[in-house]
Amino acid sequence: MKLSDIIKLMRPHQYIKNLFIFLPLFFSMKIMDIDLLVNTCLAFISFSLIASAVYIMNDYFDIESDKLHPSKCTRPLVSGSVSKSEAIITTLLLLVLGSMMMYYLSMKAFFILLVYVLINILYSLYLKHIAILDVVTIAIGFVLRIFVGTSVTMLNASKWIVVMTFLLALFLALAKRRDDVLLFNKTGQKMRKVIDGYNLNFVDKAMTLMAGIVIVSYLMYCVSPEVILRTGSDKLYLTLIYVIIGIMRYMQITFVEESSGSPTKILIQDKMMQVIMILWIITFGIILY
Repeated sequence: MKLSDIIKLMRPHQYIKNLFIFLPLFFSMKIMDIDLLVNTCLAFISFSLIASAVYIMNDYFDIESDKLHPSKCTRPLVSGSVSKSEAIITTLLLLVLGSMMMYYLSMKAFFILLVYVLINILYSLYLKHIAILDVVTIAIGFVLRIFVGTSVTMLNASKWIVVMTFLLALFLALAKRRDDVLLFNKTGQKMRKVIDGYNLNFVDKAMTLMAGIVIVSYLMYCVSPEVILRTGSDKLYLTLIYVIIGIMRYMQITFVEESSGSPTKILIQDKMMQVIMILWIITFGIILY
């Protein structure tokens, strides 16, 4: 076993998902508050350790099915570069370290973390085999990240932010599931049992529905009297253009390029998505701060 194999097993590139923990701080215009920022950074580290433990656990239960997948077959547990016993020990260490950090940060955040772990255990054992519930479970995980962010900072997140996070996560999860359907259509092999509950027609329509609701929800957030009063600006709607372009670009990657297997890698590698995100952050920051 090599350290590089353990790091690969932990999937650090997936930590980008945990940046949702920073959203309450950003949208509350408290990003420059050092104490709150430090707490949020520590929560990010804690959640990332727990998330890695969850990824390893999921890989452990998916070893046989991942052997059939063209890219997942190279994962450390599947390829054998990390043994099952080594994976179990790593998982336990990550769970202990991550839980201890969150416990000392916030008791409320600690319990949210426990809920996240329990939901993912259910997901690995049962829920990932049930169509619709599998993507809903993934989306709930993103909402829990928001709640962790509010718990360690004692800030409130707008209901629109929570709704948008859930819907956006559903959109991304469906895009990932579409990639599984495509693989099944091309190879005839079921990478996941849940594929029986999906087809391209259903997934495409569900994604289009989620995309539309996300855009409307974002607009509702921008023009909400509560948000305008709290931020002191009625110009947030100007950032809607980045949301629309970003979703259209992701749909282009999904429907045209047919390469939506890993949302995280898309965000890391796609230059257009990166530019859109940076411009959104800059514009939103200028308006808010």
